[in-house]
Amino acid sequence: MDTRDEVRDFLRTRRARITPQQVGLPDFGGARRVEGLRREELALIAGMSVDYYVRLERGNLSGVSESVLEALSRALRLDDTEHAHLFDLARAQNASGVTRRRPPTATVRPNVQRVLDSVTAPAWVRNGRSDFLAGNALARALYAPLFVDPTRTPNTARSAFLDPRGREFWRDWDVVASDMVAVLRAEAARSPYDRGLTDLIGELSTRSEEFRQRWAAHGVMRHRNGEKRVHHPEVGDLDLTYETMELVTDEGLTLVVYSSEPGSPTEERLQLLANLAATANTDADARTDATVVPEPEDA
Repeated sequence: MDTRDEVRDFLRTRRARITPQQVGLPDFGGARRVEGLRREELALIAGMSVDYYVRLERGNLSGVSESVLEALSRALRLDDTEHAHLFDLARAQNASGVTRRRPPTATVRPNVQRVLDSVTAPAWVRNGRSDFLAGNALARALYAPLFVDPTRTPNTARSAFLDPRGREFWRDWDVVASDMVAVLRAEAARSPYDRGLTDLIGELSTRSEEFRQRWAAHGVMRHRNGEKRVHHPEVGDLDLTYETMELVTDEGLTLVVYSSEPGSPTEERLQLLANLAATANTDADARTDATVVPEPEDA
């Protein structure tokens, strides 16, 4: 990731969405040559010289102090995720080999898998690039469309943009797609040296016009909780809520747990999906046992 380009485009797009009226500047009428605030107006609000702000918006955050970043964040009216994103970009640009973030954990510990298996609701673990690293049986059944290609690690972003079934699976595909891009952009600033993440973004940018359009918007977000509306190929529509919990021992991994309204059609369909998954596992075990060649008896 070229941090200078990222900083430049991020600051420009955030400045462009703020009107003079929003920040209490007089409006003298007439057409403005720029969308949103002018650079000198933003610099005035942030309490810095125009020349210094121009340097920042050209993508140069070298040596910038936290107080300057805070002032810039307030002037641009950044939300919590955007504020963290700005600091991540500055950290990435000023990082040395010693201060770089550790690479994300690549595997799930056995104890985490036991926790997943003990949860009755769909529960799974993802990394920052939305790989499905581990899950309980119900989560794997829920995300069955991700496992069609056994040669690749299941990934929700790749499925949404590159698999035609993604648009059928995600009932709010437009919202989901925009959220996924925003999550990946935020992760790219937090983990600029994650080769797997860079490769994924490159693949999606090359193969999906929908992804490229959303990537150009420079939106950022973090999945913490919310709703997911999916259409499962076996049990139909599901209206789910989710909560996320970072696994503090495992760098970059997040536990996601879904739930449904008690007594709702979704709860009944999740139970049906659990039964189908249990039956499939039993059948698979039976086929495995049937292929075992018995040892010859002693003569």
